Amino acid sequence: MNKAVVFQVKNEQYAVPVENVISIEKMSSPTLIPQMPGYMLGVVRIRGELVPVLDTMKILYGCSYAETEKTRMIVVTTEDLSVALIVDDAKEIIDIPKDAIKQINLLAYRQTPYFIGVASLPERLITLIDPSKLFESLDGVNEIKEHILSHQ
Repeated sequence: MNKAVVFQVKNEQYAVPVENVISIEKMSSPTLIPQMPGYMLGVVRIRGELVPVLDTMKILYGCSYAETEKTRMIVVTTEDLSVALIVDDAKEIIDIPKDAIKQINLLAYRQTPYFIGVASLPERLITLIDPSKLFESLDGVNEIKEHILSHQ
């Protein structure tokens, strides 16, 4: 079994491994940082740590998120720092049986190496994301790291 935090972006369900998740926070206004990539909305302080806030809708679909009362920030660990992913709704923590996870060989997924599989569950499909690979795949990630690490 793999425990994962399921969240929604647009009408799709995604999940990140629970061991990568630090917390799920209500949306708060990030402090804007000039000269950062368009998907980074700024930074927030969570438990004393400076955390970049990333617009998951912009990363996955190329358009900005729309805030609702369900909008959440899922704070995840990556190799170098913690990042907050804005999601439309943080749904639940579930157990995903190993045999429900299918590897993806579609060409589209080769361009998105952070999709690590699809959980094929009764009634739904959930795309599994590796938060470190997601963060590392973004354009401008080094500027974000430099800024955060120099302001810790």
